[in-house]
Amino acid sequence: MLPPRRVRRVTGPLLIGALAAGVVLLPVLVVVAVIASVFLPGRWRALRLLCFAFAYLAMEVAGLAVAGVLWVLGGFGRRLHSRGSRAAHYTVLRLLLDVLMRVAQRLFALRLVTDGASWSPLDDGVPGSTNAMVVLSRHAGPGDSFLLVHTLMNRDHLRQPRIVLRDLLQLDPLLDVYLNRLPNHFVSADPAAGQSSEEAIADLARDLGEEDALLIFPEGANFTPRRRTRAIQRLRERGLLSAVRRAEAMRNVLPPRPAGVTAALRAAPHADVVFVAHTGLEHLSTVRDLWRGLPMDKTLHLRWWFIPAADVPRDEAELTDWLYRWWETIDDWITTTSAAATQLQGATGTPG
Repeated sequence: MLPPRRVRRVTGPLLIGALAAGVVLLPVLVVVAVIASVFLPGRWRALRLLCFAFAYLAMEVAGLAVAGVLWVLGGFGRRLHSRGSRAAHYTVLRLLLDVLMRVAQRLFALRLVTDGASWSPLDDGVPGSTNAMVVLSRHAGPGDSFLLVHTLMNRDHLRQPRIVLRDLLQLDPLLDVYLNRLPNHFVSADPAAGQSSEEAIADLARDLGEEDALLIFPEGANFTPRRRTRAIQRLRERGLLSAVRRAEAMRNVLPPRPAGVTAALRAAPHADVVFVAHTGLEHLSTVRDLWRGLPMDKTLHLRWWFIPAADVPRDEAELTDWLYRWWETIDDWITTTSAAATQLQGATGTPG
């Protein structure tokens, strides 16, 4: 159960206290991290994680301080949803994400590659979409999700994303404040909680403009073998045997849920569609995963497929079949890309 908003707001001052305590104890923390790194696999694992934690905490505090300034400038909250206030919030988020990604790339020696056979419709100088977009992405953990949102918002693309995401992400104070001030939808685990997701997604899609991108993760959750088994079982219980066969053939993704996608595309028939596949950080879903599988010297792969609005099917049955076919394409791409990366690491001796 998600705590009420007034309770969640208490975490802001707690973060300031945590940052102050961390600065005071920094010499001790560094010594402990160096000693721990000697006994852990990888190069300076604990020290790198400490540096990243400090950077993340500092950005949380800085972002919340700026949010307070924007609240005052927005008439003490009365004009937070104006066009100018919305643009300012997007700018702050873009800058914070840019810093976070640069820190992660330097600390963990991460490289981002958009495969040569693909191209991003967002890149300057490349023929593609100047239209509103609905972006449909695989769900592969917070690391890949941050990477995707950063790509949509960076200096080359400058899209203003509207995101459909889990309500538990509001436990992050920065995301809680900024994303609740911007047009986004938090999906609740409680089906009786307010507006249905389909209605909310349609509302987000209806007025999409040229600078906007509605980001949906049709799988609804990060991929795990257990979730895959449960998703297939749900399809079987509903008597969707054709969907069951197709879902069983996909090894890297969960079967997509068409309801939200259908709602978005019906509400925004003018929007182009972009499918996104990415791989490299899908094994990092929790803090424990990050500790056990610190990504070092990794190449993160990103792949885009651009579909003009005119080529998007509108019939519900055709749209569902179309979505499954694209998810099968994404599954094949992940299999091929992961196998090639493993083979390259084996040939060069590069750690994963």
